[in-house]
Amino acid sequence: MNILSPSILAADFAHLAEAADMVAHGGARWLHLDVMDGSFVPNITLGAPVIKSLRRATDLTLDVHLMIDRPERYLDDFMAAGADIITFHVESTSAGDEIIRRIHAAGKRVGITLKPATPVEALLPYLPMVDMALVMTVEPGFGGQSFMPEQLEKARFLASYKERGGHAYDIEVDGGVNMRNVRQCLAAGVNVIVAGSSVYKGDALKNASEFMKVLGE
Repeated sequence: MNILSPSILAADFAHLAEAADMVAHGGARWLHLDVMDGSFVPNITLGAPVIKSLRRATDLTLDVHLMIDRPERYLDDFMAAGADIITFHVESTSAGDEIIRRIHAAGKRVGITLKPATPVEALLPYLPMVDMALVMTVEPGFGGQSFMPEQLEKARFLASYKERGGHAYDIEVDGGVNMRNVRQCLAAGVNVIVAGSSVYKGDALKNASEFMKVLGE
């Protein structure tokens, strides 16, 4: 099943509940939340208190992407706040096995990701254990960047590895995805689409609906 996970980083932060409601009415069932610490990536965004507030305001699956150093320090906070899926960067920690165990023990789903310069092979030790692998098609840190199509080679590798190994993880793509390149992503084996500016810059309900039409083709 193909899934749209609109990135609320591109929404109006004064109206986050309404932003979640609009994409839900457009057919989205997930909401992507980018957590940045100003250290692992050069930006600071939202944290567990915002996620906790959104959890009270929406039934959407909260797809939390941790772009922070040593995420194991804050897992309990994000899980308690209501995250349904927590994705961490392979470059950010040496405690990958521990993170995966703790998230699963809490009954949550876990994803793993990597920066564009990191070889996809860095994910191999974790792929049998995770629920999702995320391919970044921009440098993490800021929204509104241009899509890097060469990163879809990683998605193709992940799709092939998944089929050959009999694994069940979702493949997500995040960064610069829009209506012009979303079909490229799907053709590469991606089934979870993160879209920020292309959903929230304009009529979010209409834009989410247009994405959902393509995802349902």
